[in-house]
Amino acid sequence: MEYVVDLLKLLLPAGAVLYGMYLVVLSFLSKEREKLLIDLKSQNTQLTLPLRIQAAERLCLLLERITPNSLVRRNNPGEYSAAEFHQVLVNEVREEFNHNLSQQVYFSDEAWEAVRRAVEDTVTTINMARQGVDSESSGVELAKSIFTQSLERKNDAIAFALKQIKSEVSHYF
Repeated sequence: MEYVVDLLKLLLPAGAVLYGMYLVVLSFLSKEREKLLIDLKSQNTQLTLPLRIQAAERLCLLLERITPNSLVRRNNPGEYSAAEFHQVLVNEVREEFNHNLSQQVYFSDEAWEAVRRAVEDTVTTINMARQGVDSESSGVELAKSIFTQSLERKNDAIAFALKQIKSEVSHYF
């Protein structure tokens, strides 16, 4: 019996020391893993931040280029009939959008949806303006109708999309 008591006197403190060492090593490994994750996130941010900023610049450029004022100024309406000018403008908006489709990877679903809505809104404005103009009219008449339609629209989807993108970019800084 005395042998068991002596054995317990040795094993209990040794067990307590081993358990304490186990907890210290576990805590150390946990902190090392957290430090590695922080380093990895930091390196990831250094790589992706310039790409995200570039994507934001491209989307802002897309939105600025599809504003009705910009579209009409870039494409001379005097060269086309209303039907031809309508087709040129719609194709231009769609090409701009398709050219920037890959930028959605860098933004939230809400921001990308705002960009997509802005593109659809611009096409809708062009289509509505086209309905108010005869097909034999000149491109200048269509341009005037587009300006009128864009002024009459209450909610500006392009401005909202720009605001969304700028809001997301501001989170990076």
